[in-house]
Amino acid sequence: DGGSHVQSTMKRRLFCLISFLFFYAVNGDVSFSFQEEMKRGSVIGNIAKDLGLDLRKLSSRNARVDGAGNRKRYCDINLSTGDLIVADRIDREELCGEKLSCVIKRDLVLENPLELHPFSLHIQDINDNEPQFNEGPFNIEIRESADRGARFVIEEAHDADVGQNSIQQYSLEKNEHFNLGADGNTLELVLDKELDREKQNQLNLLLTALDGGTPKRSGTAIIHVSVLDANDNAPVFSQAVYEASLPENSPLDTVVLTVSATDADEGVNGNISYDFGHVSEEVKKVFSIDRKKGELKLISAIDFETVTKYDLRIKAKDGLGLSTYTKVSINIIDANDNKPIIYVKSLTNPVPENVSPGTEVGIINVQDADSESNQQVRCSIQQKVPFKLVPSIKNYYSVVTTGQLDRELVSDYNITISATDEGSPPLSSSKTVHLSVADINDNPPVFEEQSYSAYVSENNKAGSTLGSVTARDPDWRQNGTVVYSLLPGEMNGSPVSSYVSVNGDTGVIHAVRSFDYEQFRSFKVHVMARDNGSPPLSSNVSISVFISDVNDNSPQILYPAPEGSSFMTELVPKAAHGGSLVSKVIAVDADSGQNAWLSYHIVKSTDPGLFTIGLRSGEIRTQRDISQSDSMKQNLIVAVKDNGQPPLSATCAMYLLISDNLAEVPELKDISYEEKNSKLTSYLIIALVCVSTFFLTFIIIIIGVRFCRRRKPRLLFDGTVAIPGAYLPPNYADVDGTGTLRSSYNYDAYLTTGSRTSDFKFVSSYNDNTLPADHTLKKSPTEFADVFGGSDGSLEVGVSPFSNSLHTKGPLLQVFSFVPRRIWRPELFFPGGDKTRIGYWKCRQGSRAADGRAVQQKSAH
Repeated sequence: DGGSHVQSTMKRRLFCLISFLFFYAVNGDVSFSFQEEMKRGSVIGNIAKDLGLDLRKLSSRNARVDGAGNRKRYCDINLSTGDLIVADRIDREELCGEKLSCVIKRDLVLENPLELHPFSLHIQDINDNEPQFNEGPFNIEIRESADRGARFVIEEAHDADVGQNSIQQYSLEKNEHFNLGADGNTLELVLDKELDREKQNQLNLLLTALDGGTPKRSGTAIIHVSVLDANDNAPVFSQAVYEASLPENSPLDTVVLTVSATDADEGVNGNISYDFGHVSEEVKKVFSIDRKKGELKLISAIDFETVTKYDLRIKAKDGLGLSTYTKVSINIIDANDNKPIIYVKSLTNPVPENVSPGTEVGIINVQDADSESNQQVRCSIQQKVPFKLVPSIKNYYSVVTTGQLDRELVSDYNITISATDEGSPPLSSSKTVHLSVADINDNPPVFEEQSYSAYVSENNKAGSTLGSVTARDPDWRQNGTVVYSLLPGEMNGSPVSSYVSVNGDTGVIHAVRSFDYEQFRSFKVHVMARDNGSPPLSSNVSISVFISDVNDNSPQILYPAPEGSSFMTELVPKAAHGGSLVSKVIAVDADSGQNAWLSYHIVKSTDPGLFTIGLRSGEIRTQRDISQSDSMKQNLIVAVKDNGQPPLSATCAMYLLISDNLAEVPELKDISYEEKNSKLTSYLIIALVCVSTFFLTFIIIIIGVRFCRRRKPRLLFDGTVAIPGAYLPPNYADVDGTGTLRSSYNYDAYLTTGSRTSDFKFVSSYNDNTLPADHTLKKSPTEFADVFGGSDGSLEVGVSPFSNSLHTKGPLLQVFSFVPRRIWRPELFFPGGDKTRIGYWKCRQGSRAADGRAVQQKSAH
């Protein structure tokens, strides 16, 4: 009878299990059923096929099995085959205890885009546990007065397995007094034959519990029956089932509830004690019961997230061993004692700075182990950063960009994510996610200045440093590494690389050659700064190189001509007053600035007090009136200095002849030797006789020449005072007041004597202090010059300045000859070779006019 009762009970349980599985099937979730204790790596099923997923995209979409919070996954997915495989040991009894249906819910997570596929794991029980009795032996005291058919409750055995693998039947060792019976879910020992204490006061019965597994497992217990005097009433509980609710944060020693039972017997037979029935050791660690009062107390902390409900069996036993059982159900009430937990499921790090707004860079999952409102979580980002959280599926959030990223402004972000539940009071937690921004080559090098200037003195050494350029690139590593190079170009027909070079790493600019200020004073080059990105970016800058002058050129004297050329002599009238202009030293300097600022000094002269020279103009003037005692021949040594550091100088000799009449001028061939041969004075005494003889011969020749003049015309002007234009340096400095030749300086006429060995010049300048010499020279009211014949047949020429017609850009050269009694026309030649006719000259001899024409012309060169 007992075995059939158990079998009917198991059938009802099996029906409940089938109904439960059917409910999940119709609910539509993907589910897999498999046995517990399978080896790791065992295949549960093909979830990719069941969900219709593409195997090729499982790996790229980072497919994974995810459990809520930090719970075990127990299974994993094979990305190659789509199989769901066992990942951890699965013990149904540990997971579900006595529940008939053991179901674990997990999620399959796919990214890009985010998908969540829930599935269920139905864990089937295997017969891996034996039936066990809680007590042994069972001590039952039965009065001998017990009637046949009396029933004595025996605590059932416990099998951790369920279904067919749980206890299916009980068997009792064959005896003459007892057999097994069942009343509902209670196992009872039924008295089949009255006891006789006098015959047998103790009985030991073997009780066996069998499960329905294959192979079958069994458990045994000894029932020790003591035959006593009559005790015919068992305790009775006030409630068949006791229920209570207990907050999980309840303090220790809290009285959960009190059970109560009564016994109709009196005395010892009516004394009741309370104890646990069949409960696990874990339950005994959490609760305790007062054996006398029946108070159930909390002796250890409880956690709603671990166990939500406790089902206990409480036994009431009277003094002679009769007992009864009741059920106690304790529901644990959730308290908001768990903060939300933030899990970073996926994160793109680093993030390229050129990602567009709205790009997903991470996935966040937030879990709260509490229930109901305590489990509802709000999630947000605290700082002002270009990221936001977008709610996705369930408790998943996507971290997306909200604006353009710029690594050069912010290279790293520490994003603080805050999660707050809706409990009372609310609990919150935060997690900091570090995101780096990857560099993109989006910035060209930028020079610190828009343009650069470099200064260098001429005659520099090749390889000397002119300056440096610096460009900055805010990009990272090779994208920000700057390389300098010289842009190609030409200067004066040569590549710029033959003048300067640039260091590719430092930007330092070096001179390749030595520069000459007189060749060029400045030039411009362009330098390119290029980074090493892909593709590379670059920018250019111009560098102006200015060459400063060095005093490396000595003054060059243009007039009088340097020694070794033709011997030049200036004619000074005897009636010249103090301050009259008698000549001018003309010099130039190829340098510039103060290096070309010339000053003139007379370093030696025949009569130091007679002549002075303008410090800056180079004009030689008389310091006083010329007296009869002054020597006819005056020699001046003039030094021209520049203002450089150190100064450079040049010297020249100036020969002046004081005379009013050309006829009075003796042969001056040896004038120049007077100074040059000053050291040969001792030889002059020896050569005195020779000189006297030579002088007499010279006088005879002069008389003959004068005689010939009356007979036939001769060339009066056979010498010139020329300042060749080709002698001027091509880049001489035009500095006012420094003595350097000026382009607007004008002279009216140049006259020479008839000597073949000497040249004379009479200058008529624009200086009002110039001596007029009325007794020999007179101005005509016209623009013509009058020519008068002297008593000895010689010619005297009066020159009128051509101030309104002679304006040149260089020294004027006037070359002409004429025949007396002729009207002649002079032609003017300029340094460039051009000639311009300026008019006619009228010549007279006595009171008769005669015309003459120029018969000799010379080139300006």
